[in-house]
Amino acid sequence: MANGDKRDYYEVLGVHRNASETEIKKAFRKVAIQFHPDKNPGDKVAEEKFKEASEAYEILADAQKRAQYDQFGHAGVSGTGGFSGGGFGGFGAGTPFGDIFGDIFGDIFGGGGAGRSRTQGRRGDDLLYNMEISFEEAAFGVEKKIEVPFAKRCATCNGSGSKPGTDPKVCPACRGAGQVRYQQGFFSVSKTCGQCNGEGKVVDDPCPDCRGKGSTKDTKTLSVKIPAGVETGSRLKVTGEGGQGKGGPNGDLYVAISVKEHAIFQREDNNVICEIPISFIQASLGCELEVPTLDGKVAMKIPDGTQSGKIYRLKGKGIPSLQGYGRGDQLVVIRIETPTNLNKKQKELLEEFAKISGEDVHPMKKGFLDKVMDFIS
Repeated sequence: MANGDKRDYYEVLGVHRNASETEIKKAFRKVAIQFHPDKNPGDKVAEEKFKEASEAYEILADAQKRAQYDQFGHAGVSGTGGFSGGGFGGFGAGTPFGDIFGDIFGDIFGGGGAGRSRTQGRRGDDLLYNMEISFEEAAFGVEKKIEVPFAKRCATCNGSGSKPGTDPKVCPACRGAGQVRYQQGFFSVSKTCGQCNGEGKVVDDPCPDCRGKGSTKDTKTLSVKIPAGVETGSRLKVTGEGGQGKGGPNGDLYVAISVKEHAIFQREDNNVICEIPISFIQASLGCELEVPTLDGKVAMKIPDGTQSGKIYRLKGKGIPSLQGYGRGDQLVVIRIETPTNLNKKQKELLEEFAKISGEDVHPMKKGFLDKVMDFIS
């Protein structure tokens, strides 16, 4: 394509002329992923757009070339690009493509940039620990000691994985590079070497204690603080206490919380629900009860005429907020028990009571019967 036929590089990437290096990189990444030949096999238009965007990025990502382009246009950078003859220049370190193509390949091929595996090392695995705690511990918080597995450096081989007196050999597959290169479309792609897992070395004579892994299994004791207000399903992250990294950071430990059911309390958000059984005599005449709460027993007056299902609220007697402010309430639900296994005398007294009571002492029943009469009339 002649210089006069080329589109403006800023227009190709969709950025303004004052765009920062980060904005240019982000714009190219978006265009490159959209028109990458492996996402558009056989599409010549997409291939040309990809080449066009790559050429624009090579110029605009280089401060010196960009300055020449801004002053003289395409003529100022003629012959400086690595795209003559329909091919591409190198994508290694020192070029504007050295960092960004690792990200693009990760999006296209489902992995991270292969070129980074040896420089940054491999991060350790995350671990999951399932912890069961009591209702009260979940409400007020607790500190627990737990035993977790970890991999420690093998003392016999000092982490090399090789038998004492021997050394790892250079990987024959990648020749110590940690990567293998193969052709992908019309340019080459680097991937982590599968034989040495990116280490660049292989163990021919493994250590007898760690069997070539460079580490042995052990356990360690950790103290984990469970904050007040957690509930079943809560997960706590303990940074750096997961699997040991190999040249990279350790993984993290995640503590999954499961709260045991309580004999008398139930939880609803930050409120505690407690059902209290009383006799129909207590409900009729009123009484004073000792009600259990998370803070101990409290005295509560039940007025006469209380109906089953009535809810009383004890302010501030619920679960503390996980965010650290305020507490929920305790909801006391009244359940009236009907007496069973009555003797003859008790039955006679109840029958006598029924004769003399009339409907006035049964407001719920009277209200319901009134509604029924209104419905059928």
